[in-house]
Amino acid sequence: MASADLKKGLDCSICLNIYTDPVTLRCGHSFCRLCIEQVLDSQEASGRYSCPECRQKFEKRPRLQKNIALHNIVENLLGAQPEEKETQVFCTYCVEDSVPAVKSCLLCEACLCDKHLKVHSKSPEHVLCDPSTSLGNRKCSVHKKILEYYCTEDSACICASCSAGEHRRHQVETVDEASEKRKTKLGDFLAEVIKAKQEAEKTSQSLQEHRRKVKEDAADVTKKAITLFRDVKRRLDNLERRVMSDISLQVEQVSRTCDYDIQQLEMKVEELSRKIHQIEELCNMTDPLTVLQESDTGDLCDTEEGHIQDLQLHDRGNLDVAGISHTLYTGLSAIITGANGGMYIPKPEALSLDVNTANKYLHISDDKKIALKSALQNRSYTSERYLKHPQVMSSQSFSSGQHYWDIDVGGSDDWRVGMCYSGISKKEGYSLIGSNDYPWCLMCSSNSYKVMQGGTEETLPHSVSANRIRIYLDYEGGVISFYELGIPIRHLHTFTDTFTERIYGVLNVGKGYLRIVGVIQGM
Repeated sequence: MASADLKKGLDCSICLNIYTDPVTLRCGHSFCRLCIEQVLDSQEASGRYSCPECRQKFEKRPRLQKNIALHNIVENLLGAQPEEKETQVFCTYCVEDSVPAVKSCLLCEACLCDKHLKVHSKSPEHVLCDPSTSLGNRKCSVHKKILEYYCTEDSACICASCSAGEHRRHQVETVDEASEKRKTKLGDFLAEVIKAKQEAEKTSQSLQEHRRKVKEDAADVTKKAITLFRDVKRRLDNLERRVMSDISLQVEQVSRTCDYDIQQLEMKVEELSRKIHQIEELCNMTDPLTVLQESDTGDLCDTEEGHIQDLQLHDRGNLDVAGISHTLYTGLSAIITGANGGMYIPKPEALSLDVNTANKYLHISDDKKIALKSALQNRSYTSERYLKHPQVMSSQSFSSGQHYWDIDVGGSDDWRVGMCYSGISKKEGYSLIGSNDYPWCLMCSSNSYKVMQGGTEETLPHSVSANRIRIYLDYEGGVISFYELGIPIRHLHTFTDTFTERIYGVLNVGKGYLRIVGVIQGM
Protein backbone atom coordinates (compact mmCIF):
# COMPACT_ATOMS: atom_id res chain seq x y z
CA MET A 1 0.00 0.00 0.00
CA ALA A 2 2.83 2.40 0.93
CA SER A 3 4.60 1.67 -2.37
CA ALA A 4 1.39 2.33 -4.31
CA ASP A 5 0.84 5.62 -2.47
CA LEU A 6 4.46 6.63 -3.16
CA LYS A 7 4.08 5.85 -6.87
CA LYS A 8 0.86 7.87 -7.02
CA GLY A 9 2.69 10.82 -5.48
CA LEU A 10 5.28 10.64 -8.29
CA ASP A 11 2.75 11.22 -11.10
CA CYS A 12 3.04 14.39 -13.23
CA SER A 13 -0.17 16.45 -12.99
CA ILE A 14 -0.05 17.18 -16.75
CA CYS A 15 0.45 13.74 -18.34
CA LEU A 16 -0.69 11.78 -15.21
CA ASN A 17 2.24 9.37 -15.66
CA ILE A 18 5.30 8.92 -13.46
CA TYR A 19 7.79 11.79 -13.81
CA THR A 20 10.24 11.77 -16.71
CA ASP A 21 13.19 14.16 -16.20
CA PRO A 22 11.35 16.12 -13.46
CA VAL A 23 11.89 19.90 -13.28
CA THR A 24 10.58 22.53 -10.85
CA LEU A 25 9.14 26.04 -11.33
CA ARG A 26 9.84 28.94 -8.95
CA CYS A 27 6.50 28.29 -7.26
CA GLY A 28 7.77 24.85 -6.17
CA HIS A 29 5.59 22.61 -8.36
CA SER A 30 7.28 19.88 -10.43
CA PHE A 31 6.43 18.45 -13.86
CA CYS A 32 7.99 16.37 -16.61
CA ARG A 33 10.36 18.62 -18.54
CA LEU A 34 8.68 17.88 -21.89
CA CYS A 35 5.18 18.40 -20.44
CA ILE A 36 5.88 21.83 -18.91
CA GLU A 37 7.87 22.99 -21.96
CA GLN A 38 4.87 22.23 -24.18
CA VAL A 39 2.61 24.19 -21.80
CA LEU A 40 5.01 27.16 -21.78
CA ASP A 41 5.29 27.01 -25.59
CA SER A 42 1.50 27.26 -25.86
CA GLN A 43 1.52 30.28 -23.50
CA GLU A 44 4.29 32.01 -25.41
CA ALA A 45 1.97 33.54 -28.03
CA SER A 46 0.11 35.53 -25.36
CA GLY A 47 3.30 36.48 -23.50
CA ARG A 48 1.67 35.48 -20.20
CA TYR A 49 3.08 32.48 -18.34
CA SER A 50 1.59 30.67 -15.35
CA CYS A 51 1.98 27.43 -13.38
CA PRO A 52 -0.58 24.77 -14.47
CA GLU A 53 -0.87 23.64 -10.84
CA CYS A 54 -1.28 26.84 -8.74
CA ARG A 55 -1.79 29.38 -11.59
CA GLN A 56 1.01 31.63 -10.27
CA LYS A 57 1.89 34.11 -13.01
CA PHE A 58 5.38 34.91 -14.27
CA GLU A 59 6.45 38.06 -16.13
CA LYS A 60 8.96 36.16 -18.27
CA ARG A 61 9.20 32.54 -19.33
CA PRO A 62 10.28 30.81 -16.11
CA ARG A 63 13.54 28.92 -15.94
CA LEU A 64 13.24 25.18 -15.36
CA GLN A 65 15.34 23.81 -12.50
CA LYS A 66 16.06 20.06 -12.51
CA ASN A 67 14.61 18.39 -9.41
CA ILE A 68 17.54 16.11 -8.54
CA ALA A 69 15.94 14.63 -5.41
CA LEU A 70 12.72 13.74 -7.24
CA HIS A 71 14.73 12.39 -10.19
CA ASN A 72 16.67 10.04 -7.86
CA ILE A 73 13.47 8.82 -6.18
CA VAL A 74 11.93 7.97 -9.56
CA GLU A 75 15.11 6.20 -10.69
CA ASN A 76 15.25 4.13 -7.50
CA LEU A 77 11.57 3.23 -7.74
CA LEU A 78 11.79 2.16 -11.36
CA GLY A 79 15.04 0.30 -10.70
CA ALA A 80 13.47 -1.68 -7.85
CA GLN A 81 10.43 -2.85 -9.82
CA PRO A 82 12.13 -5.52 -11.99
CA GLU A 83 13.63 -7.15 -8.87
CA GLU A 84 10.15 -7.69 -7.45
CA LYS A 85 9.13 -9.53 -10.57
CA GLU A 86 12.08 -11.93 -10.65
CA THR A 87 11.11 -15.63 -10.48
CA GLN A 88 12.70 -17.37 -7.48
CA VAL A 89 14.35 -20.80 -7.90
CA PHE A 90 13.32 -23.46 -5.32
CA CYS A 91 15.02 -26.67 -4.12
CA THR A 92 14.23 -29.72 -6.28
CA TYR A 93 14.16 -32.12 -3.31
CA CYS A 94 12.03 -30.06 -0.90
CA VAL A 95 8.73 -31.27 -2.31
CA GLU A 96 6.42 -30.36 0.55
CA ASP A 97 7.84 -26.89 1.20
CA SER A 98 9.06 -24.25 -1.30
CA VAL A 99 12.60 -23.72 -0.01
CA PRO A 100 14.81 -21.31 -2.00
CA ALA A 101 17.75 -22.96 -3.78
CA VAL A 102 21.31 -21.69 -3.22
CA LYS A 103 23.09 -23.78 -5.89
CA SER A 104 22.33 -25.95 -8.91
CA CYS A 105 24.18 -29.14 -9.89
CA LEU A 106 24.85 -29.41 -13.63
CA LEU A 107 25.41 -33.15 -13.48
CA CYS A 108 22.27 -33.93 -11.49
CA GLU A 109 20.35 -31.11 -13.18
CA ALA A 110 18.89 -30.33 -9.76
CA CYS A 111 18.52 -27.24 -7.58
CA LEU A 112 19.76 -27.52 -3.98
CA CYS A 113 18.88 -25.71 -0.78
CA ASP A 114 21.42 -25.32 2.06
CA LYS A 115 20.30 -28.58 3.68
CA HIS A 116 20.58 -30.74 0.53
CA LEU A 117 23.77 -28.97 -0.56
CA LYS A 118 25.55 -30.26 2.58
CA VAL A 119 24.79 -33.91 1.74
CA HIS A 120 25.39 -33.50 -2.00
CA SER A 121 28.34 -35.29 -3.63
CA LYS A 122 31.60 -33.32 -3.64
CA SER A 123 33.15 -35.20 -6.54
CA PRO A 124 34.53 -33.01 -9.42
CA GLU A 125 31.96 -34.16 -11.98
CA HIS A 126 29.21 -32.62 -9.85
CA VAL A 127 29.74 -29.01 -10.99
CA LEU A 128 27.83 -26.43 -8.97
CA CYS A 129 26.57 -23.08 -10.30
CA ASP A 130 24.16 -20.32 -9.31
CA PRO A 131 20.51 -21.40 -8.95
CA SER A 132 18.82 -21.82 -12.32
CA THR A 133 15.79 -23.62 -13.75
CA SER A 134 17.34 -23.92 -17.24
CA LEU A 135 20.22 -26.36 -16.72
CA GLY A 136 19.84 -28.17 -20.03
CA ASN A 137 21.51 -25.41 -22.01
CA ARG A 138 24.64 -25.80 -19.85
CA LYS A 139 25.36 -29.25 -21.33
CA CYS A 140 26.56 -30.27 -24.76
CA SER A 141 23.62 -31.21 -26.96
CA VAL A 142 25.70 -33.98 -28.65
CA HIS A 143 27.65 -35.61 -25.79
CA LYS A 144 25.38 -34.55 -22.90
CA LYS A 145 28.46 -33.40 -21.00
CA ILE A 146 29.02 -30.14 -19.14
CA LEU A 147 30.17 -27.23 -21.30
CA GLU A 148 33.60 -26.60 -19.78
CA TYR A 149 35.48 -25.01 -22.66
CA TYR A 150 35.09 -22.19 -25.20
CA CYS A 151 36.31 -22.40 -28.80
CA THR A 152 37.53 -18.95 -29.83
CA GLU A 153 37.59 -19.83 -33.55
CA ASP A 154 33.94 -20.97 -33.67
CA SER A 155 32.79 -18.72 -30.79
CA ALA A 156 31.03 -21.71 -29.19
CA CYS A 157 30.90 -23.34 -25.76
CA ILE A 158 32.01 -26.99 -25.97
CA CYS A 159 32.47 -30.04 -23.73
CA ALA A 160 35.62 -32.11 -23.16
CA SER A 161 34.63 -34.57 -25.92
CA CYS A 162 34.13 -31.72 -28.40
CA SER A 163 37.55 -30.33 -27.44
CA ALA A 164 39.19 -33.69 -28.16
CA GLY A 165 37.12 -34.21 -31.28
CA GLU A 166 36.11 -31.73 -33.99
CA HIS A 167 37.65 -28.75 -32.12
CA ARG A 168 41.00 -30.46 -31.31
CA ARG A 169 43.03 -28.16 -33.60
CA HIS A 170 41.21 -25.00 -32.51
CA GLN A 171 42.19 -22.42 -29.92
CA VAL A 172 40.29 -23.50 -26.81
CA GLU A 173 39.97 -21.83 -23.40
CA THR A 174 38.10 -22.74 -20.25
CA VAL A 175 34.75 -21.07 -19.92
CA ASP A 176 36.05 -19.18 -16.86
CA GLU A 177 38.99 -17.76 -18.84
CA ALA A 178 36.82 -16.90 -21.82
CA SER A 179 34.21 -15.37 -19.54
CA GLU A 180 36.79 -13.14 -17.83
CA LYS A 181 38.13 -11.99 -21.20
CA ARG A 182 34.59 -11.30 -22.41
CA LYS A 183 33.85 -9.38 -19.20
CA THR A 184 37.00 -7.30 -19.71
CA LYS A 185 35.95 -6.43 -23.26
CA LEU A 186 32.40 -5.75 -22.11
CA GLY A 187 33.77 -3.57 -19.32
CA ASP A 188 35.75 -1.50 -21.83
CA PHE A 189 32.75 -1.29 -24.12
CA LEU A 190 30.55 -0.41 -21.15
CA ALA A 191 32.88 2.46 -20.31
CA GLU A 192 32.61 3.70 -23.92
CA VAL A 193 28.82 3.35 -23.86
CA ILE A 194 28.59 5.21 -20.55
CA LYS A 195 30.82 7.94 -21.93
CA ALA A 196 28.73 8.14 -25.11
CA LYS A 197 25.56 8.30 -23.01
CA GLN A 198 27.02 11.09 -20.87
CA GLU A 199 28.07 13.00 -23.97
CA ALA A 200 24.63 12.51 -25.52
CA GLU A 201 22.96 13.71 -22.31
CA LYS A 202 25.33 16.66 -22.16
CA THR A 203 24.65 17.52 -25.81
CA SER A 204 20.91 17.14 -25.25
CA GLN A 205 21.10 19.41 -22.22
CA SER A 206 23.13 21.91 -24.24
CA LEU A 207 20.59 21.81 -27.08
CA GLN A 208 17.72 22.27 -24.65
CA GLU A 209 19.53 25.22 -23.10
CA HIS A 210 20.27 26.61 -26.56
CA ARG A 211 16.62 26.21 -27.57
CA ARG A 212 15.50 27.93 -24.37
CA LYS A 213 17.97 30.77 -24.89
CA VAL A 214 16.89 31.22 -28.52
CA LYS A 215 13.26 31.40 -27.40
CA GLU A 216 14.14 33.90 -24.67
CA ASP A 217 16.15 35.98 -27.14
CA ALA A 218 13.29 35.81 -29.65
CA ALA A 219 10.80 36.92 -27.01
CA ASP A 220 13.08 39.80 -26.02
CA VAL A 221 13.66 40.86 -29.64
CA THR A 222 9.93 40.55 -30.37
CA LYS A 223 9.13 42.76 -27.38
CA LYS A 224 11.70 45.32 -28.51
CA ALA A 225 10.42 45.18 -32.10
CA ILE A 226 6.80 45.67 -31.01
CA THR A 227 7.82 48.61 -28.80
CA LEU A 228 9.90 50.04 -31.65
CA PHE A 229 7.07 49.71 -34.18
CA ARG A 230 4.63 51.36 -31.79
CA ASP A 231 7.07 54.18 -31.11
CA VAL A 232 7.76 54.67 -34.83
CA LYS A 233 4.02 54.71 -35.59
CA ARG A 234 3.42 57.23 -32.80
CA ARG A 235 6.26 59.45 -34.06
CA LEU A 236 5.04 59.13 -37.65
CA ASP A 237 1.50 60.07 -36.59
CA ASN A 238 2.84 63.08 -34.68
CA LEU A 239 5.03 64.11 -37.62
CA GLU A 240 2.10 63.70 -40.02
CA ARG A 241 -0.12 65.90 -37.85
CA ARG A 242 2.66 68.48 -37.55
CA VAL A 243 3.35 68.63 -41.30
CA MET A 244 -0.35 68.69 -42.18
CA SER A 245 -0.89 71.45 -39.58
CA ASP A 246 1.96 73.52 -41.05
CA ILE A 247 0.52 73.13 -44.56
CA SER A 248 -2.98 74.07 -43.37
CA LEU A 249 -1.66 77.11 -41.43
CA GLN A 250 0.27 78.42 -44.43
CA VAL A 251 -2.74 77.88 -46.73
CA GLU A 252 -4.92 79.76 -44.20
CA GLN A 253 -2.46 82.68 -44.00
CA VAL A 254 -2.22 83.00 -47.80
CA SER A 255 -6.01 82.67 -48.09
CA ARG A 256 -6.63 85.49 -45.58
CA THR A 257 -4.29 87.82 -47.49
CA CYS A 258 -5.92 86.91 -50.80
CA ASP A 259 -9.43 87.33 -49.33
CA TYR A 260 -8.60 90.88 -48.17
CA ASP A 261 -7.13 91.87 -51.54
CA ILE A 262 -10.09 90.30 -53.37
CA GLN A 263 -12.47 92.32 -51.17
CA GLN A 264 -10.57 95.53 -51.93
CA LEU A 265 -10.58 94.74 -55.63
CA GLU A 266 -14.31 94.05 -55.63
CA MET A 267 -14.95 97.46 -53.97
CA LYS A 268 -12.69 99.10 -56.56
CA VAL A 269 -14.50 97.32 -59.39
CA GLU A 270 -17.83 98.54 -58.00
CA GLU A 271 -16.54 102.10 -57.79
CA LEU A 272 -15.16 101.97 -61.31
CA SER A 273 -18.44 100.52 -62.61
CA ARG A 274 -20.30 103.48 -61.10
CA LYS A 275 -17.90 105.94 -62.76
CA ILE A 276 -18.22 104.14 -66.08
CA HIS A 277 -21.99 104.45 -65.92
CA GLN A 278 -21.79 108.18 -65.13
CA ILE A 279 -19.26 108.85 -67.85
CA GLU A 280 -21.35 106.97 -70.40
CA GLU A 281 -24.40 109.12 -69.46
CA LEU A 282 -22.40 112.34 -69.95
CA CYS A 283 -21.05 111.09 -73.22
CA ASN A 284 -24.61 110.44 -74.45
CA MET A 285 -25.87 114.01 -73.60
CA THR A 286 -26.55 116.30 -76.55
CA ASP A 287 -26.49 119.57 -74.65
CA PRO A 288 -22.88 120.80 -74.47
CA LEU A 289 -23.57 123.17 -71.59
CA THR A 290 -24.93 120.37 -69.48
CA VAL A 291 -21.83 118.25 -70.15
CA LEU A 292 -19.55 121.10 -69.19
CA GLN A 293 -21.56 122.29 -66.20
CA GLU A 294 -22.11 118.86 -64.59
CA SER A 295 -20.89 119.25 -60.99
CA ASP A 296 -19.49 115.67 -60.62
CA THR A 297 -17.35 115.62 -63.71
CA GLY A 298 -14.28 116.60 -61.68
CA ASP A 299 -14.63 113.43 -59.67
CA LEU A 300 -15.03 111.22 -62.72
CA CYS A 301 -11.70 111.89 -64.34
CA ASP A 302 -8.51 113.71 -63.83
CA THR A 303 -7.95 115.83 -66.85
CA GLU A 304 -4.43 116.67 -65.83
CA GLU A 305 -3.11 113.11 -65.12
CA GLY A 306 -5.19 111.23 -67.70
CA HIS A 307 -5.11 107.88 -65.82
CA ILE A 308 -6.53 106.03 -62.80
CA GLN A 309 -4.27 105.22 -59.83
CA ASP A 310 -3.50 101.49 -59.52
CA LEU A 311 -4.72 99.58 -56.44
CA GLN A 312 -1.87 98.82 -53.98
CA LEU A 313 -1.99 95.05 -53.22
CA HIS A 314 -0.38 93.21 -50.27
CA ASP A 315 2.41 90.62 -50.61
CA ARG A 316 0.27 87.51 -50.79
CA GLY A 317 3.18 85.02 -50.29
CA ASN A 318 3.50 81.32 -51.44
CA LEU A 319 3.47 77.87 -49.83
CA ASP A 320 6.82 77.34 -48.04
CA VAL A 321 7.60 73.96 -49.67
CA ALA A 322 11.25 74.09 -48.60
CA GLY A 323 10.29 74.69 -44.98
CA ILE A 324 7.74 71.88 -45.02
CA SER A 325 10.27 69.49 -46.61
CA HIS A 326 12.82 70.46 -43.95
CA THR A 327 10.32 69.69 -41.20
CA LEU A 328 9.39 66.39 -42.86
CA TYR A 329 12.91 65.08 -43.45
CA THR A 330 14.23 66.34 -40.12
CA GLY A 331 11.40 64.50 -38.39
CA LEU A 332 11.98 61.29 -40.38
CA SER A 333 15.70 61.48 -39.61
CA ALA A 334 14.94 61.78 -35.90
CA ILE A 335 12.61 58.76 -36.10
CA ILE A 336 15.28 56.66 -37.87
CA THR A 337 17.90 57.74 -35.32
CA GLY A 338 15.55 56.75 -32.52
CA ALA A 339 14.87 53.40 -34.20
CA ASN A 340 18.60 52.70 -34.50
CA GLY A 341 18.91 53.35 -30.80
CA GLY A 342 16.18 50.79 -30.07
CA MET A 343 17.85 47.84 -31.83
CA TYR A 344 21.52 47.26 -32.70
CA ILE A 345 22.34 47.49 -36.42
CA PRO A 346 25.80 46.21 -37.43
CA LYS A 347 27.96 48.58 -39.47
CA PRO A 348 29.35 47.63 -42.88
CA GLU A 349 33.05 46.86 -43.04
CA ALA A 350 35.25 48.43 -45.73
CA LEU A 351 37.57 45.46 -46.25
CA SER A 352 40.75 45.67 -48.28
CA LEU A 353 42.85 42.83 -49.75
CA ASP A 354 46.28 41.91 -48.37
CA VAL A 355 48.73 41.73 -51.30
CA ASN A 356 51.20 39.79 -49.14
CA THR A 357 48.78 36.84 -49.12
CA ALA A 358 47.79 37.03 -52.81
CA ASN A 359 48.67 34.14 -55.12
CA LYS A 360 51.06 35.04 -57.97
CA TYR A 361 48.29 34.55 -60.52
CA LEU A 362 46.08 37.20 -58.91
CA HIS A 363 46.34 40.88 -59.78
CA ILE A 364 45.27 43.15 -56.88
CA SER A 365 44.04 46.63 -57.80
CA ASP A 366 45.65 49.76 -56.35
CA ASP A 367 42.69 50.39 -54.05
CA LYS A 368 43.00 46.79 -52.73
CA LYS A 369 39.36 46.05 -53.62
CA ILE A 370 39.62 43.92 -56.81
CA ALA A 371 41.21 40.47 -57.23
CA LEU A 372 41.68 39.58 -60.95
CA LYS A 373 42.80 36.20 -62.32
CA SER A 374 45.77 37.13 -64.51
CA ALA A 375 49.17 36.15 -65.85
CA LEU A 376 52.04 35.46 -63.46
CA GLN A 377 52.73 38.46 -61.23
CA ASN A 378 56.25 39.40 -60.16
CA ARG A 379 55.93 38.92 -56.41
CA SER A 380 58.50 37.83 -53.86
CA TYR A 381 57.95 34.82 -51.60
CA THR A 382 56.33 35.38 -48.21
CA SER A 383 55.23 32.84 -45.62
CA GLU A 384 51.75 34.40 -45.73
CA ARG A 385 51.30 34.03 -49.51
CA TYR A 386 49.01 31.40 -51.06
CA LEU A 387 51.30 29.37 -53.32
CA LYS A 388 48.99 26.78 -54.88
CA HIS A 389 45.52 28.34 -55.26
CA PRO A 390 44.37 31.75 -56.66
CA GLN A 391 43.35 33.11 -53.24
CA VAL A 392 43.85 36.27 -51.19
CA MET A 393 42.95 37.18 -47.61
CA SER A 394 41.69 40.47 -46.21
CA SER A 395 43.99 42.84 -44.35
CA GLN A 396 41.40 43.23 -41.59
CA SER A 397 40.48 40.51 -39.10
CA PHE A 398 37.86 40.13 -36.37
CA SER A 399 37.86 38.60 -32.90
CA SER A 400 34.58 40.04 -31.59
CA GLY A 401 31.38 41.84 -32.58
CA GLN A 402 29.00 41.72 -35.55
CA HIS A 403 30.15 42.71 -39.05
CA TYR A 404 29.19 42.35 -42.69
CA TRP A 405 30.50 43.25 -46.15
CA ASP A 406 29.47 42.82 -49.80
CA ILE A 407 31.30 41.23 -52.72
CA ASP A 408 30.53 41.85 -56.41
CA VAL A 409 30.73 38.41 -58.07
CA GLY A 410 29.36 39.52 -61.45
CA GLY A 411 32.81 39.36 -63.04
CA SER A 412 33.17 35.60 -62.55
CA ASP A 413 31.14 32.40 -62.66
CA ASP A 414 33.82 30.33 -60.89
CA TRP A 415 34.60 31.65 -57.40
CA ARG A 416 34.71 30.93 -53.68
CA VAL A 417 34.23 33.44 -50.86
CA GLY A 418 34.20 33.01 -47.11
CA MET A 419 36.22 33.27 -43.92
CA CYS A 420 39.18 31.48 -42.38
CA TYR A 421 41.79 31.57 -39.63
CA SER A 422 45.22 32.97 -40.55
CA GLY A 423 47.00 29.75 -39.53
CA ILE A 424 45.83 27.52 -42.42
CA SER A 425 48.66 26.21 -44.57
CA LYS A 426 49.39 28.39 -47.61
CA LYS A 427 51.63 25.78 -49.25
CA GLU A 428 49.84 22.47 -49.53
CA GLY A 429 46.61 21.49 -51.26
CA TYR A 430 44.71 21.86 -48.00
CA SER A 431 44.96 25.65 -48.36
CA LEU A 432 42.00 25.64 -50.79
CA ILE A 433 39.16 27.34 -48.96
CA GLY A 434 36.55 24.81 -47.90
CA SER A 435 38.89 21.81 -48.20
CA ASN A 436 40.29 21.90 -44.65
CA ASP A 437 38.92 22.05 -41.13
CA TYR A 438 38.82 25.81 -40.71
CA PRO A 439 37.35 27.91 -43.54
CA TRP A 440 33.65 28.50 -44.02
CA CYS A 441 33.05 28.76 -47.75
CA LEU A 442 30.35 29.65 -50.30
CA MET A 443 31.22 28.75 -53.89
CA CYS A 444 29.66 29.20 -57.32
CA SER A 445 29.88 26.39 -59.86
CA SER A 446 27.74 25.70 -62.96
CA ASN A 447 25.32 28.51 -62.04
CA SER A 448 24.55 26.93 -58.65
CA TYR A 449 25.66 27.60 -55.09
CA LYS A 450 27.52 25.19 -52.83
CA VAL A 451 28.77 25.50 -49.26
CA MET A 452 31.86 23.73 -47.96
CA GLN A 453 33.55 23.18 -44.62
CA GLY A 454 36.21 20.64 -43.73
CA GLY A 455 36.02 19.14 -47.22
CA THR A 456 32.31 18.40 -46.89
CA GLU A 457 30.30 19.82 -49.80
CA GLU A 458 26.57 20.62 -49.92
CA THR A 459 24.69 21.90 -52.98
CA LEU A 460 22.13 24.58 -52.16
CA PRO A 461 18.67 24.60 -53.79
CA HIS A 462 19.27 28.05 -55.31
CA SER A 463 20.41 29.08 -58.75
CA VAL A 464 22.55 32.20 -59.11
CA SER A 465 20.30 35.21 -59.76
CA ALA A 466 22.24 38.24 -58.48
CA ASN A 467 25.74 39.70 -58.75
CA ARG A 468 26.31 40.63 -55.13
CA ILE A 469 26.95 38.40 -52.09
CA ARG A 470 26.82 39.57 -48.47
CA ILE A 471 28.81 37.86 -45.70
CA TYR A 472 27.64 38.40 -42.11
CA LEU A 473 29.69 37.51 -39.00
CA ASP A 474 28.53 37.33 -35.39
CA TYR A 475 31.72 36.30 -33.57
CA GLU A 476 30.29 35.79 -30.07
CA GLY A 477 27.18 34.13 -31.49
CA GLY A 478 29.31 31.71 -33.54
CA VAL A 479 27.49 32.56 -36.80
CA ILE A 480 28.68 33.10 -40.40
CA SER A 481 25.83 33.70 -42.88
CA PHE A 482 25.74 34.23 -46.65
CA TYR A 483 23.07 36.28 -48.47
CA GLU A 484 22.34 36.93 -52.14
CA LEU A 485 21.51 40.62 -52.57
CA GLY A 486 18.79 40.37 -55.18
CA ILE A 487 15.21 41.62 -55.00
CA PRO A 488 14.36 40.52 -52.41
CA ILE A 489 17.48 39.67 -50.37
CA ARG A 490 17.76 35.87 -50.11
CA HIS A 491 19.40 33.93 -47.28
CA LEU A 492 21.63 31.19 -48.68
CA HIS A 493 23.26 29.40 -45.73
CA THR A 494 24.40 29.85 -42.11
CA PHE A 495 27.36 28.11 -40.45
CA THR A 496 27.35 27.80 -36.66
CA ASP A 497 30.61 27.19 -34.83
CA THR A 498 32.70 28.24 -31.85
CA PHE A 499 35.43 30.65 -32.98
CA THR A 500 38.78 30.45 -31.21
CA GLU A 501 41.03 32.74 -33.30
CA ARG A 502 40.90 35.95 -35.30
CA ILE A 503 38.91 35.50 -38.52
CA TYR A 504 39.81 36.90 -41.95
CA GLY A 505 37.84 37.29 -45.16
CA VAL A 506 39.14 35.23 -48.09
CA LEU A 507 38.48 35.21 -51.87
CA ASN A 508 39.24 32.52 -54.45
CA VAL A 509 39.02 33.59 -58.13
CA GLY A 510 38.73 30.68 -60.56
CA LYS A 511 38.45 33.08 -63.48
CA GLY A 512 37.48 36.71 -64.11
CA TYR A 513 37.49 38.95 -61.03
CA LEU A 514 35.84 39.58 -57.67
CA ARG A 515 35.41 43.02 -56.13
CA ILE A 516 34.76 44.18 -52.57
CA VAL A 517 32.13 46.90 -52.96
CA GLY A 518 30.73 49.70 -50.85
CA VAL A 519 27.68 48.83 -48.81
CA ILE A 520 24.63 50.66 -47.58
CA GLN A 521 24.71 50.98 -43.81
CA GLY A 522 21.89 49.32 -41.90
CA MET A 523 21.47 45.72 -42.95
